[in-house]
Amino acid sequence: MGNNLICIPRKDGKDIRSESRKKVRSQRKMSVEEELIHRQALAMAFHQHQSQSQRFDGSMSRRISKQGGPGTSSSRRRNLSDSFSNGKLSSDVLDNLETKKFVLVHGEGFGAWCWYKSISLLEEAGFHPIALDLSGSGIDHTDTNGITTLAEYASPLTNFLKSLPENEKVIVVGHSCAGACLSYALEHYPKKISKAIYLSATMVRHGQRPFDVFTDELISAEVFMKESQLLMYGNGKDRSPTGLKLEKNQINKLYFNQSPAKDVALAAVSMRPIPLKPIMESLSLTPEKYGNARRFYVQTLEDRALSSDIQEKLVRENPPEGVYKLKGSDHCPFFSKPQSLHKVLLEIAQLP
Repeated sequence: MGNNLICIPRKDGKDIRSESRKKVRSQRKMSVEEELIHRQALAMAFHQHQSQSQRFDGSMSRRISKQGGPGTSSSRRRNLSDSFSNGKLSSDVLDNLETKKFVLVHGEGFGAWCWYKSISLLEEAGFHPIALDLSGSGIDHTDTNGITTLAEYASPLTNFLKSLPENEKVIVVGHSCAGACLSYALEHYPKKISKAIYLSATMVRHGQRPFDVFTDELISAEVFMKESQLLMYGNGKDRSPTGLKLEKNQINKLYFNQSPAKDVALAAVSMRPIPLKPIMESLSLTPEKYGNARRFYVQTLEDRALSSDIQEKLVRENPPEGVYKLKGSDHCPFFSKPQSLHKVLLEIAQLP
């Protein structure tokens, strides 16, 4: 990629200018190629989004060959051999489910594109998966710097739930910081959500902020806001920060320590900055709405972004109906353990 430069002893002004121009052209070529890769990934996602819109509004799908590691360890020990095999529920069970629709909600920086393996597996199993882009994520054009509330960030999810027919329900899966979006949706549209699945997610209690989940292992929010080098100031340095942008090496270490290289490469050209204010907002949750929801938590045991200790603390302080554990999974099981995640989703879906 780029031109080869031959070093010669003579370095007059003309040679220096010539080499400088070559370097600039090479850098421009690399920048153009990187932008082209990024645009191709987004174009593919948009094409998939459009092709599925008549079947599942807002969904994105890509059919692939199945992947995954060994089975799932779950805190709910049940004999499932009669219910499903080869990643599919029996027809009798499938026909009697309360809902066949899964709404998949990505975590911070990701987009609907990250669920492509889960979408493929769920479709093959007879379900109707719908992956949404939160505001400022994926192919949603909202400027990250302008997203100031959790309500705005989660609006693609709440708008979708609001649009459902009166008696229709869905299963919602929220990953990472989208756990806050899921809790917000449970509070505002509890009758639209059959089951809520928190996937290595920020399952906060009333009055907590999503950021508070990380404070035990990081630093206080106040210190973070003053000292972090990862903050974005979309309204100027003299104003409060508006976003958070993790560097590539940090993302790889925190999120993808068990994920295949091709998925890490996809994320590298597809992830976007994270709106900061929504994760700094305290949630208002009531026992009557959020408290009556059917919540489930899926723990990822090789997670470096949200450690096992933090996940244990979340389920201990805010107990869900069921807890499942994914062995060998990093923070992104839809990449690192798609088959194991799929089995958990099927098990939760068939619970009466």
